[in-house]
Amino acid sequence: MVQNKGSLHIKILLLCVILPISPVYAQEKAVERGDFWICPGGEIAMFSISNIAYGGSLSLGYGNRFAIGVKAAWLIDGKEEITTLEINFLFRWHILNANSGLYIQLACGPAVFTQYEKMTVPARLGAVSAGIDLGWRFLLGRYWFIDGAFRAGYPYITGAGISAGVRI
Repeated sequence: MVQNKGSLHIKILLLCVILPISPVYAQEKAVERGDFWICPGGEIAMFSISNIAYGGSLSLGYGNRFAIGVKAAWLIDGKEEITTLEINFLFRWHILNANSGLYIQLACGPAVFTQYEKMTVPARLGAVSAGIDLGWRFLLGRYWFIDGAFRAGYPYITGAGISAGVRI
């Protein structure tokens, strides 16, 4: 196949014009990766019929402005009658800044109830736990933070928690 010299010159000219205006990807800003965070905390919630339940939790998550994660909480009511194990999947949105400030969090997962100190597998009584949290993350330097949140949902009606953690 024979190509005339005129069309070859046009192709070379087009390449010389198009290549300099195409983006150079090595000079663009790198995409910021999300942070992995882990935080133990203390919780109170209305998991008891007549009393406040209190206990501890552990949360793991990944993301910046939008984050996903999982949270496990072990709560005992004030009269030591009911023990609750709650495992929630989290979907968090930091409204003001990535990884700090005001956030809204949706949580959903199973809650298992048993008599005090008699957790059995499988549990005889359980419910779907679902709710919304409104909280604030305070950054303490580059890696450390404190989270405080109020929550509302089912079956606990209301609750609050505070946790401290690290983000990597």
